[in-house]
Amino acid sequence: MVLPENIDVYELPTSTMWFDENGILCSIAKKVPRQTVEEAKKTMEEFKKITGGKKICLLSDSTDSTPANKEMRDYAAEVMPEIAKAVAIISRSAVGKMAANLFFSIKKQPYPVKMFTDETEAKEWLKHYL
Repeated sequence: MVLPENIDVYELPTSTMWFDENGILCSIAKKVPRQTVEEAKKTMEEFKKITGGKKICLLSDSTDSTPANKEMRDYAAEVMPEIAKAVAIISRSAVGKMAANLFFSIKKQPYPVKMFTDETEAKEWLKHYL
């Protein structure tokens, strides 16, 4: 994903985020050390301020994301249903794809989740959930 010009951009500890013209929250993971659950909780509070506490459609480029340990996966499974209408994940990394597929197959989520290799296809899929 390419960061657009002339748009509000939000820098969180683990990602760079912005809303596209359709209202989809786009996120690019940063190459950073794994967060603790306490750090993730602080990041989630920042995230909720960005979204205004509303459920959103999320397009996440997880190529550079740090693999999550069980504690982080459990935390994500707990909080994501509160914030996500639907999640599309893009990863150009085999490890990233494997980790996401594993997480979502183990922890069935109450919102639609799908892996993509193409950003345009991912956005078209997310538009059905706006």
